[in-house]
Parts: sequence; C-alpha cells; structure tokens
Amino acid sequence: MCGCCGKSEAYLKPFEDIMSEFEGKESDLIPILQRIQASYGYLPEDIIRELSARTGIFVTKIMGVATFYSQFRLRPMGEHTIRVCFGTACHVNGSESIADALSDELKIPLGGTTQDGKFTLESVACLGCCSLAPVMMIDDETYGRLTPDKARNIIRELYAKEGASK
Repeated sequence: MCGCCGKSEAYLKPFEDIMSEFEGKESDLIPILQRIQASYGYLPEDIIRELSARTGIFVTKIMGVATFYSQFRLRPMGEHTIRVCFGTACHVNGSESIADALSDELKIPLGGTTQDGKFTLESVACLGCCSLAPVMMIDDETYGRLTPDKARNIIRELYAKEGASK
C-alpha cells in the first residue's frame, strides 16, 4: 500500500509510469491527462489529487482543463457506450423520444452509466447516418430507423445475450 493515498502499488503503477515520462510542467498537463485517461479509462479523483501534489498544479486548474475539453471523462464509462444522434435529421425524426426510452429502460440520464457498469448513454451531434434517422450506435454497431420500442428491445436483447440483468 502506498503511504500517501492508501492505494495499492499496482493501482498507482500506470500513474508512476506516466509521471516518469514527463517533467510535470504545466505545459505537460493535457498529455499527462490523456495518458492517465488511456490507462484508467477516465480521470480518477485520487489520481488528479496525486497529480496536483506531484506537479504543484492546483486541483482547480487540473479540473478546469479536464472539464473544458470534452475528450476527458471524470467518471468510469460502461462496458458499452450508447451514442444517440441528435443531428438535424435524427432530431426531426424523433431522437429525443429514443433517448427518453433508453434513459427510462436503463434507468440513467443522458451522460450516465448504469449501476452494473454495462452501459453509458451519451448524446452526440451527428453520427453521419442521416438516411437511417433516427440512429444510435452501441460501441461500433449502428442501429437505424429506430422507434422507442425498437431501442428498448435492442437493450433488452443485449442484456439477454450477455446474461446480465438490469
């Protein structure tokens, strides 16, 4: 166990490896955050605090950068990411009702992750599949011409296939 934060050395090893590659200057902050997220899947709060302690960069400054850039996540993502398109064609064809149905089915808001860690539900500006509107993607698979019921059934089928329950 690490004396500074009570975390295991295995948990801190990716962070230690990242920090060994950088001088810890403020100009290194974005690349350091990118590497931390690549290693941990998001920016854990305890790692942000440790980054601040090691570099002298205030936590508020680190958080300002992390929340300004949409590439950074402050919470773990689900095993599967559902992206609901809100581009013009999808919006006109009912993407809001698709998002509402998914939100209800998964019992999470847009931007949330299910309690079991299976799904994260996100909205995106455009998926580039306008002819299939309304559209969602789950990981790398596209589902088009959706209705709220079709969207719900897709989620139910995925849960059934993985042998998990909501």
